[in-house]
Amino acid sequence: MSEEMPREALTQLLRWYADMGVDLAVDDIPHDRFAESQSPEKAVPPALNPPRAVAPPARVAAPAPVRITAPPPRAEDLVLEAARAETLEDLRAQLLVFEGCGLKGTATQLVFSDGNPEADVMLVGEAPGADEDRIGRPFVGRAGQLLDKMLATIGLDRTKVYIANVVPWRPPGNRTPTPIETGACLPFTRRQIEIVAPKILICLGAPSMQTLLGIKEGIMRSRGRWVDYNCGGTIIPAMAMLHPAYLLRQPSHKKFAWQDLRELAKKLRDASATS
Repeated sequence: MSEEMPREALTQLLRWYADMGVDLAVDDIPHDRFAESQSPEKAVPPALNPPRAVAPPARVAAPAPVRITAPPPRAEDLVLEAARAETLEDLRAQLLVFEGCGLKGTATQLVFSDGNPEADVMLVGEAPGADEDRIGRPFVGRAGQLLDKMLATIGLDRTKVYIANVVPWRPPGNRTPTPIETGACLPFTRRQIEIVAPKILICLGAPSMQTLLGIKEGIMRSRGRWVDYNCGGTIIPAMAMLHPAYLLRQPSHKKFAWQDLRELAKKLRDASATS
């Protein structure tokens, strides 16, 4: 059409369309709008269609927080920390702020020691029980009462011995402390023995024996046997005995405890004779 009409005519036609309000080309092909208006379903131009409802995006659960577990303290750091303690009071203060053993978070309080720190005999048990955790002193429950009776048979009491545990916090349910837990507390236990500097060390029960003396055999095969223990450069005699809590469960084995107590009494007499 544009090739047949002169340029001036086309210009006038476009001006006429503009004057009539036609200023936008809707489609490339013509539509019969009258026929469409007579249709039972009136077509709605796409541009006039209401926007389609958009479903909100699915709620994505927030990712679970990542728990960052602090790495276990290095053994050399524990040794250095324990070595700074010059007195039992210093060592106790260090344990009160020590965060390297998870048992501290479940226990009621620190169970540090009982007895006489000037004594010749030091007894080291396994870990505190429920009564010890409540009172704050080692061996105060039924096992502790039996221990007092055992010591009395050879003329000892708590004024003549010093008592501690390999782990100073109660494990949940009175379970046996794990090697990681005993390993975290071991430098402090060793330093505690060095500060007390006993003449004789007694390990009550298998965990104490295995941790301090390095004996891997069972307690029944190892009890009553003297071994050397390096106490800060000084070699002292050490012996494993059955734990009083075990004897409460196996009273028939008290005869073995009596044999070990007699060995302890003999060692004390020999130490007194040579001093």
